[in-house]
Formats: sequence, C-alpha cells, structure tokens
Amino acid sequence: MASEASSVSLCPSNRKSESMNKTILLIEDNEQNRYLLTFLLEKHGYAVVAAFDGSSGIEIANTMEPLAILLDIQLPQIDGYAVARALRKSPAQKHTPIIAVTSYAMSGDRERALAAGCNGYIEKPINPDTFVSEVEAFLKPKKQSELP
Repeated sequence: MASEASSVSLCPSNRKSESMNKTILLIEDNEQNRYLLTFLLEKHGYAVVAAFDGSSGIEIANTMEPLAILLDIQLPQIDGYAVARALRKSPAQKHTPIIAVTSYAMSGDRERALAAGCNGYIEKPINPDTFVSEVEAFLKPKKQSELP
C-alpha cells in the first residue's frame, strides 16, 4: 500500500481543502525508511505522498499543498539542503513546515539543516513510538501563527 501512495499520479486525489489537509510529502530515497515512515503516519490518520529523490520531491511539492514535508538530507543527485533551499524559494512552499529526517547527526548538522530552510530536525534511526508526535510538534506552531 505504501508503494501505491508513492505515485505522483496520486497527488490530485490527495488534495483536500486547506483546513482538512492531512497530506505529508515524504522525500526519502531509502525504501525501508519510506515504508516505515509511511506506515507510522498513515496509522495516525495522515496521507503520505512519497518522492524518491530531491528533484521529484520539488516537482511534487509544487503540484500540491502538503501539510508538511519530511526531507531526508542524504539524497541522490540533489541533497536535502539544496531541496530545502529550492522549496523555500517557491511561494507555495515558503511557509510549509520542512522537517529534516536524517542520519546526519554530527555537530553542526542540525544547524546546517535549519539554515537551509528546515523548520525541524529528527535524527535517524527514528523512535517509532515518538516519531509522529515529534512531527506534529512542528505542525502546531504553523497553525498558531496563522491565527489573526
């Protein structure tokens, strides 16, 4: 089922009104990580659209309005830092929460992800028991900041 959600053609069917949007874009090249993250998010009521590399992630992001973007940093061809910078230049994604989900956990990696445009940073390996609540923590500030 997770592989079906990965299809670009599913983007239009996952569109919902802004207030009801629970679709998360996952940009992750590792199949096992995509499966696990998709499983955890879907279990908590989120729809997941997956991209396998940075270029397709940018393309998909520009065809939808995801609630959030989960972004691996170590991607083929275009790394996650460049993807985050490109997404921040897009008016449609300027305020979408981008959360780096990465095994880059050395000193300075978190700061580098935030400087590239990510709102948050979650280290791999993820904790399956807390992962969704960690993601949701980055969604709440966005909702509050949109209040008049």
